[in-house]
Amino acid sequence: LEASGQGCWQFLPLSPTSSVFGNSPYMTFSSFAGNPLCISPELLLEEGLLHESDLAEQPEFSEFLVEFSRVLPWKKLILARAWDRFQRQGNRSLLNTFCAAHDWLSSHACFMAFKEKFDQLPWYMWPEPFRSAGPVAQRAGATDIIDRIEYFKFEQFLFFRQWNQLRDYARKQGVRLIGDLPIYVGQDSVDVWANQEIFELHKRTRLPLRVAGVPPDYFSKTGQRWGFPLYRWNTRKGAVKKKLYDWWQRRFEAVFALVDILRIDHFRGFQAYWSIPAGDETAENGVWKRGPGLSFFREMEKRLGPLPVIAEDLGRITPAVDRLREQLGYPGMKVLQFAFDGRPDNPYLPGNYDQNCVVYTGTHDNNTAVGWFLDPDVPESAKRALKKAANQSDLDVGMVHNDFIYLALSSTARLAVLPMQDILGFGSDCRMNTPGQGEGNWTWRCAPRYFTGDLAAELRLKTCFFGRGHHCRNSDQAHG
Repeated sequence: LEASGQGCWQFLPLSPTSSVFGNSPYMTFSSFAGNPLCISPELLLEEGLLHESDLAEQPEFSEFLVEFSRVLPWKKLILARAWDRFQRQGNRSLLNTFCAAHDWLSSHACFMAFKEKFDQLPWYMWPEPFRSAGPVAQRAGATDIIDRIEYFKFEQFLFFRQWNQLRDYARKQGVRLIGDLPIYVGQDSVDVWANQEIFELHKRTRLPLRVAGVPPDYFSKTGQRWGFPLYRWNTRKGAVKKKLYDWWQRRFEAVFALVDILRIDHFRGFQAYWSIPAGDETAENGVWKRGPGLSFFREMEKRLGPLPVIAEDLGRITPAVDRLREQLGYPGMKVLQFAFDGRPDNPYLPGNYDQNCVVYTGTHDNNTAVGWFLDPDVPESAKRALKKAANQSDLDVGMVHNDFIYLALSSTARLAVLPMQDILGFGSDCRMNTPGQGEGNWTWRCAPRYFTGDLAAELRLKTCFFGRGHHCRNSDQAHG
């Protein structure tokens, strides 16, 4: 990133993933915890928590895909070895300090240990009194699983220690980290288990009364039924509202401890959210409900100070959503793949941007630029409009990713974000996610051999030519 003149790195949510949820980073067991799959064995080796012999049997993983079914047991094995060695070393002061600084950690560790104890069943199917996260549940379970509770605290200790090292290094290179905050949390999560009163749940079954999603749109003809429980934004109970706001404050604090800038996924849900009957299989019969709006963010700013936020405002956006974003001063998102429907007033066309926005050639929910161009469902008129916008006369697919990059970098948007797949010109087989498709997502990985000096130099020239490079010198721009 530094060598290619980039000043920011955006990534998906860092929370723990699960095969139960298709390994989606947007459906996790915890919105506060880090993903232990990201823990580096090499750093554990340097710290003496692993030995060379511990890594001697490492499988040969795919260069291009994350093989979750193979990676997970391997990481569990080596982290268990690191935990055993850590215990034998007898120095727990750093771990104790970490635990004391993270008030969410005890509930998280208990939740994960109980998941193991009850064969990975969702918490609302556990026996009483474990369906509540209070002291009774913790005392009832701690006697026989105390070591597992401590182990899950240790996992988070390793993740946060390594992440802080990465963040410090990024800061030294002048690279800011852009995180991603899903608006909703999964039903089978410690977030809901430990905070049931702030969600719309049935009192007896503790299942959602209504669930989140979006109405039919560009991505799906029947809408998207996400299945997340809804927050009790419109409660009249002051104590419940206070708990809800306190929880959001802690959530913002936790994520800003990891990143510099935050993309809020589904920002429009704070103005109005799509509420779907829990028994429906699709999102078609949902209704719009009023969200917390401006007062929520003003309260968060009062508690936390200014929030460096990017508002994900894609989909069906109303003037009320635009007004909320503008009142807050948050930049919205512009996705170039949505720009070429023939309408001169299309808000995603670069000529229609104001400066307070972030432009993307595509997001994790889009096809790659090359995949989009080769997709037979994309009208030929859209492909010709792209080429015309980039001042290209032919329909050559070989340069289409550069056409997208040119349009993004040359726009007036405050920030331009380029997916690695588009920088490399990769096709649809490298797509990260297809909304509405339950399997085959979130597995693409970029092999290290693609991060070349030539690629960095080429991207730096393009970036500096348009005056965007954080590290660009005058000579870079002149050469570009």
